[in-house]
Amino acid sequence: MGRLVDGKWVKTSIITSDDSGSYDRIPRSFLDEISPESKYKPEKDRYHLYVSYACPWAHRTLIYRELKNLQDFFPVSVVSPDMLEEGWTFDISFPGSTGDHNYQSQYLREIYQKAQSDVSTSVTVPIVWDKQNETIVNNESSQIIRFFNTAFNELTGNHDDYYPKELRGEIDKWNDLIYDNVNNGVYKSGFARNQNAYEKAVKSLFDVLDQIESHLEGKDFLVGNQLTEADIRLYPTLIRFDAVYFTHFKCNLKRIKDYSNLSRYLKSLYERDAFKKTTHIDHIKRHYYYSHEELNPKRIVPLGPKDIL
Repeated sequence: MGRLVDGKWVKTSIITSDDSGSYDRIPRSFLDEISPESKYKPEKDRYHLYVSYACPWAHRTLIYRELKNLQDFFPVSVVSPDMLEEGWTFDISFPGSTGDHNYQSQYLREIYQKAQSDVSTSVTVPIVWDKQNETIVNNESSQIIRFFNTAFNELTGNHDDYYPKELRGEIDKWNDLIYDNVNNGVYKSGFARNQNAYEKAVKSLFDVLDQIESHLEGKDFLVGNQLTEADIRLYPTLIRFDAVYFTHFKCNLKRIKDYSNLSRYLKSLYERDAFKKTTHIDHIKRHYYYSHEELNPKRIVPLGPKDIL
């Protein structure tokens, strides 16, 4: 594992911490958008999406790609789930990994270096790539899903809106709560450097899961009795929870299966085609247990659980 510093690959832990020992995620580095007003216009045969099936942040972009009928606008290259000393690679030995469809690169970092030869950045997915200018448009999933939601509507004829104006305040409230305590909270738990940091993260994680459980009583969705961005951002963490985070990240106060409303909610989302077809438990388990040598030095991938739902 490592990161790019002035365009050079430096092998180092991807687990970055603050002074208290808590996990501190590095901000993303490419933050442009696709829109009619941008230099990156909504066009066909121009863009490409780089993802890992294991990564929850990439997963949300894949769900949007299905929901918004963007498959023809964003062909996909899928990295190997094994992220070792060289970071994400395009090794195709694990089933479902595709290699780099654009440049036949060996490593994902080559895409970053192609975009900016002297870049200093963590090498992450998802990446929206502009083939016309050979550069990265954006590598921040929360921004990518926003322009996936609207930018191509006139070209696809799909005007489904998962961030409707009248619900944005409530969606944003849930997004903020869930990102800090659940989406990132599992990483804060798993990557904590001391007992205090771990316990703080785990307690916050389960406090919010308990809050969501209560909120979902009699409800199918988080906001407005309809599928919204808030649900799509929560799902990738929930679907990984019992198979990975419960054990590997020590988030073991409860499983999602132990919550009646959360488990019902998760099953309902999974049964939707856009969610089910983008969920690859084999990549998910392989990545976490095999790649995080600091947490699992023997790289033993557990056989279970037999049923994630």
